[in-house]
Amino acid sequence: MRGPGSRPFPARPAATDGLPGIDTIVVLMKENHSYDNYFGILGRGDGFALGPDGLPVNSNPDAQGRPVLAHHLSLPVNPSFHVNQTWNDSHRQWDGGKMDGFVTTTGSADPMGYFDEQDLPWYYSFARTYGIGDRYFSSCLAQTFPNRRFLQAATAAGLVGTTLPSPFARPPSTGLIWDLLDAHHIGWANYFAEVPEIGLWPRNLVRWHGHCHDMADFHADCRQGRLPPVSLVTPEFLAASEGEYQDDQVGEAFTASVFEAAAASPQWARMLFIITWDEGGGFYDHVPPPAAVPPDDIPPGIHVPPDEPGGYDRYGFRVGCLVASPYAKPGHVSSVVYDHTSILATIELKWNLPALTRRDAAASPLTDFLDLDGPPHFATPAPLHRPTIWPFSGHR
Repeated sequence: MRGPGSRPFPARPAATDGLPGIDTIVVLMKENHSYDNYFGILGRGDGFALGPDGLPVNSNPDAQGRPVLAHHLSLPVNPSFHVNQTWNDSHRQWDGGKMDGFVTTTGSADPMGYFDEQDLPWYYSFARTYGIGDRYFSSCLAQTFPNRRFLQAATAAGLVGTTLPSPFARPPSTGLIWDLLDAHHIGWANYFAEVPEIGLWPRNLVRWHGHCHDMADFHADCRQGRLPPVSLVTPEFLAASEGEYQDDQVGEAFTASVFEAAAASPQWARMLFIITWDEGGGFYDHVPPPAAVPPDDIPPGIHVPPDEPGGYDRYGFRVGCLVASPYAKPGHVSSVVYDHTSILATIELKWNLPALTRRDAAASPLTDFLDLDGPPHFATPAPLHRPTIWPFSGHR
């Protein structure tokens, strides 16, 4: 097993090309939906078990032990006041692999709800056209900020909840993916609608202000072919992230607008576009997250009791991962085990960069989605179903 500081190709110098055919990587991370909640009824990949009527038979017990079936949600809105994804609730939902605590941690049937193709036509069209991963897990059984830290640092650095970071918080000593890119003169940008994602460590907003650009710049850079080699897109938090109290069809429309801009770019010919969700949001998923390589020796900031025991040695719940490229395998379902550090592993593979922690060193890059040996399957981007809300305006 590789360790921190090791390169994918040890005999080659850093910054050499390990993924010919891909020059531009765009990452868009949304909020708070498990795989089953969005794609359990997709009809491909490991989704719900279906009965003779075509409806899911998956269930969770309520406080009296009565089964609560997975059911279609009547509105495309994340009912976040009835779902919980804290460290403690996530571990109770997991329940040692039984996956039976989603209802009892909330006292509500909402965690068993799901959306379907009529709710999210663009996401379903994308998954069937390009590719989806059905073994892509969030990085830890916790909330948004710890998981988004894994996306940048391959560690949560002890964080277990979504609390505002201290202005004095320092990035982990092993650094962030942005440090690696800067050290090897590889361009990158964080395009954002409201708050740059690199602000999970507030000092970075000063250090890397020149890498922060608003969404108008993203669309202009797409049109003019000026996207840097690595782009992280941070959506509108209050309207389009698909998080708390939001209309997920607005979020889908935002995602579609970002992808269509990228796919229309002259850089599409050598692009890898990745969409994922930071964590499951407290929604049910039927696949137990497996053990994971601990990223480092930093323990989670918990106190047992009263907190649930655990560490960063297990993935979080499954989330969707959608991947597009001219070289995408058409309609592919990848069952390789991934987590957010697989995105880092893909970047590191492309430029032969050293791993940040043990987690990204062990992570599988997203290459199973691609067929780079022949001509591109999507030299011209495929047409997708329009989102229910279009064009994107940030509101209904």
